[in-house]
Amino acid sequence: MVTNPLDYIEPFAKAGASGFTFHVEVTQDNWQDVIKRVRNAGMRPAVALKPGTPVENVYPLVESEEPVEMVLIMTVEPGFGGQKFMPHMMDKVRDLRQKYPTLDIEVDGGLGPSTIDQAASAGANCIVAGSSVFGAKDPPSVIALLRKSVEEAQKLT
Repeated sequence: MVTNPLDYIEPFAKAGASGFTFHVEVTQDNWQDVIKRVRNAGMRPAVALKPGTPVENVYPLVESEEPVEMVLIMTVEPGFGGQKFMPHMMDKVRDLRQKYPTLDIEVDGGLGPSTIDQAASAGANCIVAGSSVFGAKDPPSVIALLRKSVEEAQKLT
């Protein structure tokens, strides 16, 4: 999480990034400008939401004339890996999925074999997994399990 995402748009674009996710908490006054600059830089705009921030704070960004294309629900506080998954954040995922059926909804924090089904069944279709993959004895099998859970949940909707 950075406090001034505008400073990072061009460097990320020049480095070849295809997407740019910024936190709604630090862009309350300039999110429209951030989205516009991200698009102009050739990247896909997305917004992240910390656990303590109400999900309604991202509605204007999804519904704007120039909307974000993905919402990232943080299931841990930003800062370091290996934190414990907060299952009550899945209420935010469910709310978003119900309100915006075609929106990409990403979940980040504490995701692994024991928590993936909760995120997938809530409506997450994009998953960030760090420690559970990189700390695994067999990372490809963990990735396959995570992918399968999301794909199976999407078939049910």
